[in-house]
Amino acid sequence: MKKTFKLEGLDCANCVAKIENTVKAIDGVTSAMVNFATTKMVIEGDDAKFDEIIKAANDIIKRLEPNVIVKKA
Repeated sequence: MKKTFKLEGLDCANCVAKIENTVKAIDGVTSAMVNFATTKMVIEGDDAKFDEIIKAANDIIKRLEPNVIVKKA
């Protein structure tokens, strides 16, 4: 499964790299990419674990960038 999210309020290129690398490490994720210019994050992962992946990604973003709002793109 592949989903795209909008990260509203993302304004730090270094934070983009931290978010991307940490999301890539989530169990079941096959790829994760965060584009700083468009503030979009694309996650590909195991269909059976996708709900868990999304929850973990949201938790990571809230921890690293508390002011960023995650929305479906």
